[in-house]
Amino acid sequence: MALFSSPEPHHLLVSFLVLLLSLLFCFIKLRSSKTVPTLPAEWPLVGMLPSVVANLHRFHDYTTSLLAAAGSSFVFRGPAMHFFVTCDTANVRHIFVSNFTNYPKGEEFAAIFDAMGNSFFNADGESWRRQRGRVQHLMSSPQLLAHMARCCRDKLENGLLPFLARMESLTSLDMQDLFTRFTFDMTAMSVFGVDPGLLTADMPPVIVPDAMEAVMDVGFIRNMVPSSCWKLMKCLKIGPERKLTAAQSELHRFVREMMKKWRDGPAHMDMDKEQDKKKVQIVSSYIHDPEYTDDHGKPNAFLYATLINYMFAGRDTVGTTLTWLFYNLIKHPHVVSSIRRELAPIAMHKATTTSGNHMMIFEPEETEPLVYLHAALFESMRLYPPGPIERKTVMTDDILPSGHKVQKGETILISLYSMGRMEGVWGKDCTEYRPERWVKEDGKLLYVPSYKFLAFNAGPRSCLGKHISVVHMKSVVAAMVWNLDFEMVGGYVVEPKSSVVLKMKNGLWAKILKRRIE
Repeated sequence: MALFSSPEPHHLLVSFLVLLLSLLFCFIKLRSSKTVPTLPAEWPLVGMLPSVVANLHRFHDYTTSLLAAAGSSFVFRGPAMHFFVTCDTANVRHIFVSNFTNYPKGEEFAAIFDAMGNSFFNADGESWRRQRGRVQHLMSSPQLLAHMARCCRDKLENGLLPFLARMESLTSLDMQDLFTRFTFDMTAMSVFGVDPGLLTADMPPVIVPDAMEAVMDVGFIRNMVPSSCWKLMKCLKIGPERKLTAAQSELHRFVREMMKKWRDGPAHMDMDKEQDKKKVQIVSSYIHDPEYTDDHGKPNAFLYATLINYMFAGRDTVGTTLTWLFYNLIKHPHVVSSIRRELAPIAMHKATTTSGNHMMIFEPEETEPLVYLHAALFESMRLYPPGPIERKTVMTDDILPSGHKVQKGETILISLYSMGRMEGVWGKDCTEYRPERWVKEDGKLLYVPSYKFLAFNAGPRSCLGKHISVVHMKSVVAAMVWNLDFEMVGGYVVEPKSSVVLKMKNGLWAKILKRRIE
């Protein structure tokens, strides 16, 4: 409970103003300096924080340069902040696998992401094990997996591809926005059995996805400043915290609306079909559990947080990955050609049953064995992991494989983004997009241990939805690459956004046209 209690607001305000003035002074000094130190300089009162603030606009690349210079690990010190930052694969294996129980997410993590409540995103210990067991049971259900596959195919066949087919060749669109809409609708259909309809011709406002993005953006800021700062802003309802409060309200409103639509069901649906429908959606496995409902059988805060957690897990991973993958594909047309060569035998076989006026869709069982398509996907996730940074707390003093000592209560930040760019891990061409690195000489997919390729986490907390999300993404990519051509629009910079989720700061603008297949 002490974690959530705050000092008197006026004391916090004075501390905040002192910190702000110190940061401003150091920031001006850093901006006026012509040389950039190998590692951040430590200033009185504010430590290394000014260097981070000065490079916040390029945080992930800045962190990568520091880790490369420091040999994959360094200690960050700031005002009431002490982080051990690493991308050392031996450390990662130790933290995520070998000594997993000593490195939970911790109470401060749960406070930072309070929008997730006590759901499995934040949970540790017995609560996490119980919730994970339930998710694992769900993700092994043939009925649910079949339902999720239908949701993906339906949204692809009746939403994404028709939308793109209507596009004029001279019209550009933001593919990041497109994939956000697609994955949001698809995830809501899997969780609630309801299509929010964001991917339609009129392109309605993306209010709820924007609220989800605000949660991740503010979560990043909370990670980067002393906890007293963001807790003061939360208390005063100012700055990013005001935005977060509005976002959380919007997410709760969305869940209430979806729950109502789920309960009501389509008016034309008979009782038998309604019961079949409720058996396969994620919400139906929680709604009758007393742990997730109040004394009147209504959803409680725990259920709201759990369903919001599912929405984040489904939308952010897939939508972000697809955006960066198509960025890489557009930049490397030879990769697109290789994927099309791999798809060609399947397409020729399907051509006899597919009308020339319709776009071809590839089934999961057809794309699952495709090695090069898989390699192109994983290579993009290596360079642009959807979750670029992980945070852990030290339970008891320990010595990491790198030789660094970490103490109880200390925070560890693991940069997945940096790990994919370490020459010692991936070779001298580590910054190049080269799917071939994932293909062995015998043509089979190269196995890379999860502590080296952390996009799906590692150890006991590894992603339970990895297989189904990869299958879905391969089907989407196959259909889009086979049926369409893409051309990047110039005049803007594509770069990562400083957030907990690795979205693009300016979107991904491209022209899309129907491909002429000979």
